[in-house]
Parts: sequence; structure tokens; C-alpha cells
Amino acid sequence: MSNRPSRIALLAAAASLLPTTALIASPACAQDDDANASPRGSADRSAHAPAHHDDDAGKDIVVVGHPPTDYGLLAATASVSGDTLVAQTRGQIGEILNSLPGVSSTSFSPGASRPVLRGFSGDRVSVLTDGIGSLDASNVSVDHAVVFDPLTVDHIDVFHGPSVLLYGGNAIGGAVNAIDKRIPRQVPERITATGIGSYATAADERALSGAIDAPLGDRFVAHVDASWRKADDLRVGGSVYSPALQGDMLHAAEHLREDGEETEAAELETEAGRRNRLPNSAARTKTIGAGLAFIDAGGSLGISYQHYDTKYGVPSRPETGHGHEEEEEGEEHAHEHGDVTIGLKQNRFDLRGELKLSGLFDSVQVRGAYADYEHTEFEGDEVGTVFEGEGLETRLDLVQADNGGWRGRSGVQYLWRSLTVTGPEAVVPDYEIERFGVFTLQSLDLGAGFTLDASGRYDTSHVQSRGSDFDKRFDLWSGAVGASWKSGTGFSLGTNFVHGERAPSPEELLSDGIHIATQSYELGDSTLGKEKSNGFEAYLRYNTPKFDFALTGYLTDFDNYIAPLATGAEQEEQPVYQYTGVEARFTGFEASGSFQAAAWDSGELRFDAAADYTRAQIKGYGPVPRIPPLRVRGGSAVTLGPVRVRGEVEWNAEQDRVGDYENPTASFTLVNLSADWHPLGDDGPVTLMLAANNLFDVIGRRAASFTSDFVPIAGRDVRVTAKFTY
Repeated sequence: MSNRPSRIALLAAAASLLPTTALIASPACAQDDDANASPRGSADRSAHAPAHHDDDAGKDIVVVGHPPTDYGLLAATASVSGDTLVAQTRGQIGEILNSLPGVSSTSFSPGASRPVLRGFSGDRVSVLTDGIGSLDASNVSVDHAVVFDPLTVDHIDVFHGPSVLLYGGNAIGGAVNAIDKRIPRQVPERITATGIGSYATAADERALSGAIDAPLGDRFVAHVDASWRKADDLRVGGSVYSPALQGDMLHAAEHLREDGEETEAAELETEAGRRNRLPNSAARTKTIGAGLAFIDAGGSLGISYQHYDTKYGVPSRPETGHGHEEEEEGEEHAHEHGDVTIGLKQNRFDLRGELKLSGLFDSVQVRGAYADYEHTEFEGDEVGTVFEGEGLETRLDLVQADNGGWRGRSGVQYLWRSLTVTGPEAVVPDYEIERFGVFTLQSLDLGAGFTLDASGRYDTSHVQSRGSDFDKRFDLWSGAVGASWKSGTGFSLGTNFVHGERAPSPEELLSDGIHIATQSYELGDSTLGKEKSNGFEAYLRYNTPKFDFALTGYLTDFDNYIAPLATGAEQEEQPVYQYTGVEARFTGFEASGSFQAAAWDSGELRFDAAADYTRAQIKGYGPVPRIPPLRVRGGSAVTLGPVRVRGEVEWNAEQDRVGDYENPTASFTLVNLSADWHPLGDDGPVTLMLAANNLFDVIGRRAASFTSDFVPIAGRDVRVTAKFTY
């Protein structure tokens, strides 16, 4: 792109804002992060430890350089860290997080799965690394993988509602923020290394990863890492196809037989009975990365590089249509070329720095990233559609010092992203997006446990496509207010209100063509205006060493909610969906709790439970498609010295509130067992883990998935993981 030099120069200019004596976050800032982070669950033995700590003052220097600080309004609602994160690591971030309250996943395939937060996905959910987006094309289509490397992640936080305003106005559904370690946050006394290996039976999955941090004198530290993951076709617990799709296939076979196509009919009937193995679902991923940081008593400045390379299969819906004889001579369907696979590569450069200030302001933080992205869809050995793009995002945060209970954070954020699409599935024309935002968060401690929070954000979003002669700007205003009270005895309650405004995505504005991943013909609307929402949230929490409980209820009303609605027409034998602005309402709740039933010198017995539910309705139309159903989970964990054993049962209700051309999903129940062992102590260098997920090998289908009819969840999966540190 012609703008490339200037975009990279902008990232370099961000670095120049910080001198080489840039400073670490203040102790007060670090304390805020730990104090307000949500409990990560006593089942994770390492979860309650701070993410980073100063083992030896003057030697290990802590860097807390990831915006935003978690004030009450912006506290994470759920987190994954420590042993739990290692044990739940999968190829895609959606599968890592889908057991958290309020979180599901798109589960398009084992190689492509984004998080679904309270029923929201796509452009309404941001997937971030230290506050910066993934800079890929995963929000363009559900079959596009998220560029995410769990190897270098310390912990992952999930934010809902008001807590996303400092990440961007578009992410009204929520944000997932991974705290990354590729840019080192401390100078170790010696070379340190981590190695992780795992094997899982459901897809014969093998994975190896390693990372090394090496001090280069007193103030510099270097980091290198690499990972490799390979999985074969996924084994499932029974029939690959749902009863509804099986019925369509058998009905199509009858028509083929009536037309004298006996061989084709027999093949389709055989395919309808496919069991136990999901075809074309294999995946492999390779990453390599490096980082370098300068850290001293005055601050930090670091850079990193990552190369991400993955290739994965895209399971296809079997052909149940009729009328192949109507094809013109020479025409061929994609399945006639062979299985569809996707090859994705990204090269990414990151920057993070922090400078200590004095007086009214505590520190200034800068964060930036530039990425070059290429995504190729293969039909057998032939190249199909190619997505090529670049992206740059940077932000600067000014953190206020605590001034008599008043604290805050303000800043600016800039994003530029381009995408060029060529090939038979070029549903959208080439386009560029440019966004600029200004934000502030202020928090006031009123005493007696009462706190008031307020935040505001202004964004300008510019979308242009030279190929379709489209150029449009949106001015977006968002704001939130919240009030909370803490009793001092573990009890707290609060309420929040957030007004959000989201600009329509280029896909919603400009789409025009067959989208094979969604089995539809998608039509954008270039006249769409901004999407507005008003959200309310109330929560009740109680937390003590023996018992904790959290209950959150939420309601979000949308004006001009942008959704693809079926028109009733068909084009190229696919239903036509038109992006339309409508009124919609999302309501729901999340609940979780745990209870320490017994404790002794070397361990404890603890029970826990969780539930979540979202109901979403488009006014005058019907249910919002692909909303996760009611889910209830209960479990118990026992710790016996260096060993922890856990069992849980998860029930997913039937989802019969579905949209046009969408089949209901049946209820299913999962039973999972896991154990981890620290043979040399909790802080020792060896951790061994064993897990058996979906122990009874049931068939389950995710209601949030476009592919639920032909991509069920994994069958019984026995997973062994070993982690070594030096």
C-alpha cells in the first residue's frame, strides 16, 4: 500500500515519545491492578498470586505497562491464568475461554474460533494483546482464525459492558485482553526458560513450545520463543451431522434416485451416516517470536516481533440442493476442486513503553503494533480467494496519581487497517479503515465504601473503498457512569450504565456476493448509520476466603442494531441476507460461586457452580440468531499437597429460539475430570497435568456456531501436559 511508510513511521514516532530512561509503573498502579482484578477461582492454585511480583527489590523490576488500570468500573469480570491457562490452551482463543461465565465461542472449526461474549461476536467484540487489537481479518468472517499465541500470555482478562470503553467504542459486546510477556517486564537475575509439551487424543494433537529470557547486563533483557502445534481430523462422539441436516441429505438422495442418479444417491446416503471423525478439520500452527526491553528504575521501553503461520481445514456443509443439471458447461462447485483449507501468515511488530512522572500524573504509557497479514483460501491445490492486509494501532495513556481518592486515566488511540480481497469469494471490495479516539476514565472514592466512576470517549471512524467509490465518516460518542459500595466484610454491590455508539463495519456496508462460510448471499447497505446502544448492569458480590459469590444482571437496548436479515429471496441458490438497522434488546445474567467445605494443613475441598443465560430479540422480527442457551456448571476440587484433582458437570440447554434457516440445537451434558501435580512443590520447576474432557463421549453442538449442523464439539479427549521451568 502507498501509505505503508508513513504508517510504520507513526509507530516509530510513538517510541520517540519516551526517552531511554522511561520508567516502570508506580507501586500504586500495580496495587490497583491486583486489588481490582476479579477472583480467578480457588481451583487454580496459582491464580491468586499477582501476575508479576518483585522477588528482590533492586534486581527484579516489575513493569506494569498495559492499559487500562482496573478501576472499579473497569474491573475484569473473568480471568484465566496460571495452571488453568496452561491446561486449557488450545489452537484458538475462543476454545480457551468458552468455559468462563458469559463466554461461548463461534466454534466454526477447530482451526477458527472467536469468543462470543453475552451473545455478541464479530465486530462487537475486541480481541486484544495488552490493549492492542489482533490486526487480522478474524472479524471479517467466522471462518477466519484469530492470530493469537497463548505461549507468551501471562493471563487473559474478559471485560463486559462499561469496562470496554477504554479499548474502543466498537467493542460494545465486550473485550478479551491477553497480558503478553514477549516484551519482557522484568530483568531476571539469570537466564530463565519455560518449556511446555502436550498430547491430546481427540485429534491426535501434538504441541511443543518454549521461551527463554536472558539478562543483557543490569538494564536490558532479551526474549525468544517458538511453538509448534499439529492436530489431525477431530474425533467426535457420534454422528457428524445433526438430525435436521441428515433429514435434508436423505431427502436430497431420494430426489437423486428419482432422477436416475443411483450412484450419487447412494454416496449421499452413506455420507449422511458419517460418524466419529470430522473430515477436513486438521490444523497446524507454527510461531516464532523475539523481544528486547530496556528496564531501569526510571522506566521501560521494549519492542518485539512475531511470525505466525497456520494452516487449517474448513469442514463443508454437504450438498443437499437439487439442480446440478442447470449448471452451465464448464462450471464447477468448490467441493469439486477438493477440500477447502486456509493458509494464514502474519508478521507483527509491537512496542511498549512507560515513563514515570511526578506530581499530578503518575506515568505516561505508550503501546503500538504494526502487522502485515496474508490469508489464502485453497480449493484442493488451487488458490481461491486471497485476503491481504496491513494494520497499525497505537495508543498513549496518561495515568493520574491518586489524589485524595481521585484517580483516573486519559489518552488517545489510533487505528489504521487495509484489506485487499481477490478471487471468487471477494464478497467485499478493497477498503481502508481509519479511527481516532480520545478517552478518559475518572474514579472518585467518596469514603464509607462508596465509589463513583465515569468515563467518556469520542471516536471518528473513516471507511473508504476506492473500488466501489465509497467514502464515509462517522462521529461516535460513548460514555459510562457507575456507582459501587463495598462493606469491608467481603460484600459489595454496584450498578453501571453505558451508552455506546458503533460505526458499521465495511462488511455491513459493502458486502455483495456469496459467502460460503455462512451459506448465504450477503448484501450490505451503504446508507447504514451508526449503531447506538444503552446498557444497564447491576451486580452483587460476596468474597471471603471460604465463600465467594457473584451475580450480574444486564440489559442492553439497541437503536439501529445492524443485523443480516433474511429477505426471503434466493440468489445463486443461496438465501439472501440484507444488513439492516433494527431495534433489538439483549438481556441476561451470570452467576458463579464457590465454597470451601473443608481445609487442612496440606489442602482443601471446595465446591463451585456457575450459570449464564442470554436472551436476544429483534423487535418485530424474532430471536437474534446464534445465541448461546442457558448453561449450568457445577464441580468440586480437592487439593492434597502437591496434587489437585477436579471434576465438573456442565449442562447446556436446548436452543430453540433460532433465526431463519437456522436449526435448533439439542441439549447436552459434559463430564470433565482433571488433575495437576507439582512434584517439587507449588513453585517448583515441574508441573504435570492430566485431563479427560467430555468423558462420556457425547455429541454436542454450539448454538453460537454457523456450522453447528456439521461441526460438533470434540468427543472424549484425554490430554496430557507437562510444563518445565528453569
